[in-house]
Amino acid sequence: MAAAGGWRPETSLPEVAFSGRSNVGKSSLINALVRRKALARVSKTPGRTREIHFFGINDAFTLVDLPGYGYAKISKERQAEWRPLIEGYLRGAPALRGVVQLLDVRRDPTDDDLQMFDLLADIGLPTLVCVTKVDKLSKGAAAKQVQSLALRLGLDPAQVISFSAVSGAGRDELAEAVMSLVTAEPAAADEE
Repeated sequence: MAAAGGWRPETSLPEVAFSGRSNVGKSSLINALVRRKALARVSKTPGRTREIHFFGINDAFTLVDLPGYGYAKISKERQAEWRPLIEGYLRGAPALRGVVQLLDVRRDPTDDDLQMFDLLADIGLPTLVCVTKVDKLSKGAAAKQVQSLALRLGLDPAQVISFSAVSGAGRDELAEAVMSLVTAEPAAADEE
């Protein structure tokens, strides 16, 4: 999907979207999660994903890869185009069951991250928080940083999944959490 309201695949399966800053390790996480080396394209240059990508997973659900946000080397005009695309999808996807919001363990949440959390809260989407690249720090330092990030976001540290695409740490926990979103009833059905 390249533009808000543009073409997208049929929505017969539940969808779970993955969101995060450019260079947060989203493509690597997606590949590790589904145990495929090249489902999502991994680039050495952040900000390459400029469209929304849809991946059918085992005829059970659709994994949705949203464009990364906040990368400084992409023009401000191009970054401004992504927000309506991402927001349009999040507000208008009837099969969307939830979002996995990614944060880099080595970085404090940016204004863009906080705006995304605000948007997800405004829409009322179930959100999993996953902290990536925990292999880049010692176990103790990573645990301390995850706790600090959780507290800054007003979350219990037990609500945050620590993940490493390199070591596979957190993969099974994240897969289980994603499947709980897939099998949950859509929010719209609860209101009827």
